[in-house]
Amino acid sequence: MSKSPKIVRTLPALRNQMAKWRAKGKTTAFVPTMGALHAGHLSLITLGKSRADKVVASIYVNPTQFAPNEDFDAYPRTEEADIAALASAKCDLVYIPDRGTMYDSDHATHMRVGGVAEGLETDHRPTFFEGVAIVVTKLLNRVAPDMAIFGEKDYQQLATIRRLVIDLDMPIDIIGAPIARDEHGLALSSRNAYFDETGLAVARKLNGIMFDCAAKIEGGQALEIAIEMAMRALLTGGFHVVDYVSVTGASSLAVQKTGHPETESRLLIAAHCPRNGVDGTMVRLIDNCAIKVG
Repeated sequence: MSKSPKIVRTLPALRNQMAKWRAKGKTTAFVPTMGALHAGHLSLITLGKSRADKVVASIYVNPTQFAPNEDFDAYPRTEEADIAALASAKCDLVYIPDRGTMYDSDHATHMRVGGVAEGLETDHRPTFFEGVAIVVTKLLNRVAPDMAIFGEKDYQQLATIRRLVIDLDMPIDIIGAPIARDEHGLALSSRNAYFDETGLAVARKLNGIMFDCAAKIEGGQALEIAIEMAMRALLTGGFHVVDYVSVTGASSLAVQKTGHPETESRLLIAAHCPRNGVDGTMVRLIDNCAIKVG
């Protein structure tokens, strides 16, 4: 039976435990999550265990990164199962603050992020990275880890957090972890739990269309043609709305629209997939992959 991680819910308790580990010379890796954990999250814990003496995870559904029309209230909350999953991955500490602990009634500070945070997701979710930036900054300040681990599935988010840590002079290494996928190649996501089998059948086409598009570009097809074909394939494959199919610089995230990529590049996709075959509700999926140039 796996040993349960220590659970802390208050900032003083968190800081007390972190101070004890630092006094003993222990290094720490931090994995922030919004709960509803799956194998992808647990792979981040495993990576953290390979890099540091102790691993801390947080569970907090952050309201500031949800727009008014998004699924904050419906977002799955499975604390008991999450703690059991973290125990199985040998996580050492779980920080579970409540909303009042993270944002008190007088909270008045906001953050604006630019550069790699502009475009792509921001074109469709204008305040998303502002919400991510404030909660990640608060969590990193509270935990004060040696390193923090984020999945590459949220590639623009990963780039934004790397920029944030550099800009704010935080002495924390940001580590990107490879995308975890199911047996059909679908990127693991807490929102995959929304699908029935009909919805999953459509969702699992996303990665195939994406990798096919990347292969075409690597084979010399012009970006605008490969992107148009991918968008058409998504729509004919059952997706209802395509927010973007974009090729960007891997580090700069500058969008490359025509011709052929000349630098290390990334293909990023966001599309809305039917949740089921009944009520017409949608689940927004994102995915990305490297494009090998030269």
